[in-house]
Amino acid sequence: MKQKTKKAAAKRFKITKTGKILRDRQLAGHLKHAKSHSQKTRYKTGTTVSRPEMKIVRELLPYN
Repeated sequence: MKQKTKKAAAKRFKITKTGKILRDRQLAGHLKHAKSHSQKTRYKTGTTVSRPEMKIVRELLPYN
């Protein structure tokens, strides 16, 4: 049977050409007035998923 892509994961993760999985940073959504400018700048850049979690994310995105 054909597997389904988890749409919630597809909206949150992107797989690069080399196979790395990119994600947005946490804590960037609200309460920004209490955060410093450098913190807010850091939230704009994404980061990669850790190695143990890569297997889980790949199962959620079978056709990427």
